[in-house]
Amino acid sequence: MPLSQRVQALAESATIAVSTKAAELKRAGHDIVAFGAGEPDFDTPPHIKAFAHAHIDAGKTKYAPAAGVIEARQAVCEKFSRENGLSFEPKNIIITCGAKEAIYLAFAALLDPGDEVILPVPYWVSFPEQVKINGGIVKPLLGDESNSFKLRPEQIREALTPRTRAFVLNSPSNPGGFTYTPDETRAIASVFRGTRVTVLADELYDRLRFDGVDYLSFAAVDDDARNRTITINSPAKTYAMTGWRVGYAAAAPEIIAAMSRVQSHTTSGPCTFNQYSMADALRADQSGVDEMRRAYQQRGRHMHARLNTLRGVACVQPTGAYYCFANVRATYAALGVTGSVEFSRLVLEKAHVALVPGIAFGSDDHVRLSFATSMEQIDKGLDRLEKLLGRK
Repeated sequence: MPLSQRVQALAESATIAVSTKAAELKRAGHDIVAFGAGEPDFDTPPHIKAFAHAHIDAGKTKYAPAAGVIEARQAVCEKFSRENGLSFEPKNIIITCGAKEAIYLAFAALLDPGDEVILPVPYWVSFPEQVKINGGIVKPLLGDESNSFKLRPEQIREALTPRTRAFVLNSPSNPGGFTYTPDETRAIASVFRGTRVTVLADELYDRLRFDGVDYLSFAAVDDDARNRTITINSPAKTYAMTGWRVGYAAAAPEIIAAMSRVQSHTTSGPCTFNQYSMADALRADQSGVDEMRRAYQQRGRHMHARLNTLRGVACVQPTGAYYCFANVRATYAALGVTGSVEFSRLVLEKAHVALVPGIAFGSDDHVRLSFATSMEQIDKGLDRLEKLLGRK
C-alpha cells in the first residue's frame, strides 16, 4: 500500500537496532544494565493514584472540553504563578495528551510549508520529526560543548532568515543535562525582539534542577518574550506520571485556540479523570518532588564523575533533568567503530550495558546515559564500561 511522502520522510529510530539487540540478550538470560530510560524509576506517588481513583468514583469519565477541563487549566495557571512568576488565565492554557502532543499541536498551529525552525543540538528525538510532519524545515544549530552545549545569542542571530518561524529552547535539557542561566535566557530573548519568531520553550524538567541552579522561565523575561512564547510542560517527569499521558501548554489565547481546534479533531485531549488528577497533583504537597530531585542530583554527580575517569570519555556536568551526554568519539578508533550506533551496539554486546546513541539527538560523537535508576545499577554499569574502555 502506498504511503504518503510526508510519512516516508520521517526518520527511522536510531535506537531501534540497539533496543532490539538488548531485548534479545535479555530473553537469552543476560543481565542488561539499562541506561536508556527516559522516565523516572520512581512510581507515581500514592496520593496521586488516590486522586485518580476518587475522580473515577465521582464519575469524571465523560468527554472534556477540547482545551481541557477548567479545573486543570486553573491549576496550571496557579503553578505558573507560584513557580515561574507568570500570570495566566485559563484561556492561555491547553491540556494535552502529554507534552509530546502539546509540541505537535504547537507546530501544527504555527508552521506553513517551508517555514524554518531553529533546533539547538543536541535535541530531543521527536523535535525534528514533528517539525517535518507539519511541513517545516529543521535548521539544526550546534551548541559549543565547552559551553555545556548552550547556544550564544550571536549564533542564533546569524542563523535567522526571513523563513525562520520558530526557535526551540529546552532547558533543563534532554539529552544535554544543561540549564540556561537567567542572564543567558534574557540574552537569547533579546535576539528575537522585532522578529516574527515564536519560541517553543520545553520546560518539562524545570523542577528537576540541581545545586540550587538559578532558572528563569523564558516567557517570564519580559512582555515581548511572554507574547511570543509557547511554554510546554507536564507532570510526567516531576511526579513520575509518564504513563498518564497528560501535559499542558501556555501561550497567547489565539495560539491556544488554534491548538485546541487541532486537538478537537485528533485526540480530543487526555482522559478526563487524569486532568483532574493532574490538577490535584499540582496543588498537593510537593515534598516528594524534592526527594526525587535530591536523588537525581546525587546520582548525576556520581555518574558524571565516574564517566570522566574512563579512557576516551568526556562528559559535561548535568545541572538538571536526569541524563549525562557523554562524548565518546575518542574511543572509536581503538574500538573499531565509526559512530554512536556502532559504539552502543558494541557496548551492549561486550559489556551488556544499554545506552542511547547520540545520533538520535543530532550528535554522532555522543551517547546518552540516564541516571533515573538506582545507584547500584549505575555502579554496575559503569564498572562494566570501565572494564571495556579502561581508565584515563
